[in-house]
Amino acid sequence: MKKLNIFMLAISLLFVVVVSGSASAEGKVLQKRDYHRAKWDPIHFKPAIDTATDAQCLACHKEILERKPKEVSLAGVKKSDALSWYQTLNTYEGEQDTFHRRHLVGNFAKKLMTMKCNTCHQGNDPREETVGSSADGPNASVQRKMVNPDTCLMCHGKFPPWQQMTGLTGPWTESGKIFGNNCMACHVAFRTNRHKVNYLNAEAIEKEGATNGDVCYGCHGGRAWYRISYPYPRHSWPAMAKEIPDWAKNRPTESQARFLTK
Repeated sequence: MKKLNIFMLAISLLFVVVVSGSASAEGKVLQKRDYHRAKWDPIHFKPAIDTATDAQCLACHKEILERKPKEVSLAGVKKSDALSWYQTLNTYEGEQDTFHRRHLVGNFAKKLMTMKCNTCHQGNDPREETVGSSADGPNASVQRKMVNPDTCLMCHGKFPPWQQMTGLTGPWTESGKIFGNNCMACHVAFRTNRHKVNYLNAEAIEKEGATNGDVCYGCHGGRAWYRISYPYPRHSWPAMAKEIPDWAKNRPTESQARFLTK
């Protein structure tokens, strides 16, 4: 009887070890997939997010580029029977595509942009996604936004006040025909120091813009999400007049540090 009890005790201990080992292994797997731990990973906050690569972001967020527009909307409208607003400009090619794909891997994006995940995403406070939620919380996060709207405004603002531009008699949709829909007719000499930021391909933009005005107008009013224009920094150019016009006196003279090309 005593030998039987010892045998049963040994079996019980072996069972405990096996179960504990399995639980430990399972715990390690769960820890890798734990959403609550992952969202507090340093890569989601400064300074790590400033140097995060797309590969690092897409390792967990790969579905962002795998998603496709629905073939049929919830209202029953087929994708093939609808024309999305961004397809109305002649710079867009192909069928409808998702928001992130248009900005990262779309034909137009790959040709003229060098956008990355952290171009727009700079981190936020996961607790409430708002600044000031606690005394020690980060105060540089964007309040209740995953992306700072000012970042979107850089390419999706209203056409700048045409009164600022010599020769224009109205908005570009009206006066552009006078110039053959060619922005470079004037900008070959004015504000020639432009687009030199790390999310744009400046050389490609200049080349395409010389043959197609919609390349320029697309980001300067043609795809406006907002009723205001973005106050672009007024970088100096060789023939720039010394006298600064009233509308430009409070403009910065350099792009934000994180957008500067190295």
